[in-house]
Amino acid sequence: MPIAGHEDRILPMAHDNVYLNGMIVPATEAKISVADAGFLHGASAFTTMLAHNGVVFRLDRHLKRLMDTVALLSLKTDTTADQLAEAVSDLLAANELCQARLRITLTPGNVRQDRPTTVVTAEPLPDYPSDWYQKGIGVVVTSFKQAPGDIMYGYKTGCYLPRLLARQEAAAKGAEEAIWFTTSNCLAEACFSNVFLVLEGKAATPPAGTPVLPGVVREAVIELCAKLGVACDAQSRLTVKEMLAAEEVFLTGSTMGIRPVVRIERHAVGDEKPGKVTKRIMKAYSDLLDAECTAPPGKAKG
Repeated sequence: MPIAGHEDRILPMAHDNVYLNGMIVPATEAKISVADAGFLHGASAFTTMLAHNGVVFRLDRHLKRLMDTVALLSLKTDTTADQLAEAVSDLLAANELCQARLRITLTPGNVRQDRPTTVVTAEPLPDYPSDWYQKGIGVVVTSFKQAPGDIMYGYKTGCYLPRLLARQEAAAKGAEEAIWFTTSNCLAEACFSNVFLVLEGKAATPPAGTPVLPGVVREAVIELCAKLGVACDAQSRLTVKEMLAAEEVFLTGSTMGIRPVVRIERHAVGDEKPGKVTKRIMKAYSDLLDAECTAPPGKAKG
C-alpha cells in the first residue's frame, strides 16, 4: 500500500502510521467523518490482534471472525479479508514493528454517503507488568449481566461501554479485571478476556453459546489442552459454585496472553499462586507463539 504524503514533509515516528481506507497515513493526518456510523451509533466491528516476531498470531482466525460479525450485523464494508491481511502486513512494515498490538475496525462510514470506513492501527506491544504472569492478578465480579440474545455479547462491536464501566469498577476495587455472569447466573467471561477454571485437574471454559466471545487464544488453549493431555470441557454451563471451587483460574486474551487469577474479590484461588496446570498451559502457549509466528527472513526478533 502507498504511504500518503510529500517527500519534504517531516516524517512521523515509525509507529505513528495508520491504515485508513486503502492508504497508510500518519496518524495525525487520519480523518474520519463526524457523521461516521461507528462514531454516532457504535455501528462497528473490530478485532484486536498480537504480532509476535513480525507475524500476527492466527490472523486468518481473526479475519474470519471479523467478517462473520460484519455479515451478521449487516454492516456495509468495501474491504475483504485478503485486503485486510495485506494492510496488516504493510502497516507492520511501515511502523517497523515486530512485537505489536493491532486493531482492525470496520464501520459503514458516513451515514450520508456510501463510503464505509476501514481502519487498522499498529502500536508497540504494551509492557504488561511481569507480576501479572509470575504472581497472578485479582478480579471482581461485576454487577452487570450478560443477556443471551443480546447482540453486544459474543461479538466484538463498537458497543463496549458496559465493559469499560465494569473495568473501571474493577480498578476502583484494586483489581485488574471483572468477571461477568449471565442473567441466568452462568459464568460468562471477563471484560476483555475469556475465562478458564481448573477443577480437579481438568480445565473448563464457558461454551460459546453462553454467549461469550469465541476468542482466538481461547481456541488455542483448548487445542493445547488436548496436546498436553489436560481434559478440557468447553460445553458445560458453569456457575459461581464451580468458580469458587476451582483450584486454578486464568484469563486468555490476544495481546495480554494468559494471566493467572489468584483472587476473586476476597476469595483466594488455590494457594493464591499461579497453579501447575496454568503454568503448563502458559509455557505451551509461549512455545506455540514461537512456532507459528516465525520472523520473516531478514527480520530480527524483538
